[in-house]
Amino acid sequence: LVLPAIFACCSCIHWSSKDQKITNQPAAAGQKRPRNDAGNRVTVVLGAQWGDEGKGKVVDLLATEADIVCRCQGGNNAGHTVVVDGKEYDFHLLPSGIINTKSISLIGNGVVIHLPGLFEEGDKNEKKGLRGWEKRLIVSDRAHIVFDFHQVVDGLQETERQAQEGKSIGTTKKGIGPAYSSKASRIGLRVCDLLGDFSDFSTRFKNLVRHYQSMHPSLTVDTEDQLKKLKDYAERLRPMVRDGVYYMYEALHGPPKRILVEGANAALLDIDFGTYPFVTSSNCTVGGVCTGLGIPPLNIGDVFGVAKAYSTRVGIGAFPTEQLNAAGELLQTRGHEVGVTTGRKRRCGWLDLVIMRYAHMINGFTAIALTKLDILDVLDEIKVGIAYKLNGKRIPHFPANMDILHKVEVEYETFPGWKTDTSTARKWNDLPAKAQNYIRFIENHIGVPIKWVGVGKSRECMIQMF
Repeated sequence: LVLPAIFACCSCIHWSSKDQKITNQPAAAGQKRPRNDAGNRVTVVLGAQWGDEGKGKVVDLLATEADIVCRCQGGNNAGHTVVVDGKEYDFHLLPSGIINTKSISLIGNGVVIHLPGLFEEGDKNEKKGLRGWEKRLIVSDRAHIVFDFHQVVDGLQETERQAQEGKSIGTTKKGIGPAYSSKASRIGLRVCDLLGDFSDFSTRFKNLVRHYQSMHPSLTVDTEDQLKKLKDYAERLRPMVRDGVYYMYEALHGPPKRILVEGANAALLDIDFGTYPFVTSSNCTVGGVCTGLGIPPLNIGDVFGVAKAYSTRVGIGAFPTEQLNAAGELLQTRGHEVGVTTGRKRRCGWLDLVIMRYAHMINGFTAIALTKLDILDVLDEIKVGIAYKLNGKRIPHFPANMDILHKVEVEYETFPGWKTDTSTARKWNDLPAKAQNYIRFIENHIGVPIKWVGVGKSRECMIQMF
C-alpha cells in the first residue's frame, strides 16, 4: 500500500494522501488481511518542557496551510500568544489556528470547556480584529463543561492544601482539576447534556453542586442564576456543536486534508508523566491526541516538540536547572517571562536536555522548534544541563519521585555566549557561529533535528532550517 505522507520543504508543509480501497471481507486461510487505508495524517505540536514554550507561534506558522486545527486536552488554563501583523492575540480555549480564516478550529472531547471563558476570549480577540471566529469553530458534543463553581472549588482546594501541607499545587484556579475530577467520578456534565433535555440537565447540575458542597461546606452557588446563564450559553453554542468523533473520522477518511493538533501545557505537566503532583489534570503528551479527539494512532504523522532555548516553569515543583541568581533574573526580564493565564512571574533556568530527552521518549518527536534564542544574546556564557547525578553517579532516567528530583545534581556543558543580536536573523547563515554551535549541540544530544529556531515574537521571526 502507498501510505499517506507529509513532505516538508523549506517554505511550507505539503500534505498528501492516496485513496485506498477498504475491504471488509475476511481473509482466506493462510492469507494476511489487507490493511485498511490510514487516511489523512495529523501533524501534532506539543510542549517539551513545562509549558510556555511558544507553541502558539509554531501552530500559527503551520496553521496558515492547515484545513483543520484542533485542541485535544486541557482547558482555559492554557495560554498561547500569537503576534500577527503587529497585533497580539491571547488564546486560552480557542485553538491558535482560529486566526486562519480558511481553516476550521475544533475543540475536542478531551478538552474541558468553561463557556463564559470561551465567549469572553472570542469577544476580546474579536475587538483586536479576529472576525467570524464563531463560524469557524466546532465543539465536540462529548467535551466536559467547567462550571463557575469548579473554579471556586479549585481555589478552595489550593487554600486547604496550603493550610494542611504548607504548600499548594500552584494551579491556575480555572477549575480544570475539579472538572476532570467530576469527569473521572462519572458525575460530570458534557456539552451534549447541556444541549439535550434542559430539565434533566438542571437536576444533574444541582446534584453536582450538592456533591461539592458536601465536601466544601463554605461553597455557595446560586443555582438558578447559573442555570439561566447556562441556558443562554447553550443557544449561542448550539450552532458550533458536532459529534466530534464522526467529524474527525470524516476529515481523516475523506478528501486530502491538512490537519493540525495543538497541544496545551507540556510533557512535564502531563498527569502521568509530569512532575507529579505538580502537574495539570490531563494527558498533554501524544497519547492525549488520540483520546482527546477520537483518532487512531495510525493517523498520527509528524510530532513536533517545542522548547525554549532555556527553561521556565510557573508555580512550584522541582526544577533542577533553575537559577536563583542574576542569570535567572536576566532570563526572566529579557524574556518577559510572565504567565499568559496567571500573570505570575515564571521561574527561569538553563536548558535541561534531560527533560527534553525524556519528553522525546514519550512523544517520539520527529523534529523540534527551539524558541526565544534571542533572549540569550547578551550572555557571556550559557550552560546546558546534560545529565543528572545522584550520590555522585549519573542516572540514566528521569526520576518519578519528586524527593529524588529535588536531590539530583545537574551536570552542565558550558558554551561561550555569542554577544550578538540575533533578532533580525531570518535564515540559518544569519546566526553567529557560536549560536549555531549551541543549536547543533542540542540537536545532537537529544537525537532529534531542530526544524525551526525562534528569534522574536512574530511569525516572521521563525527561522526554518529544512
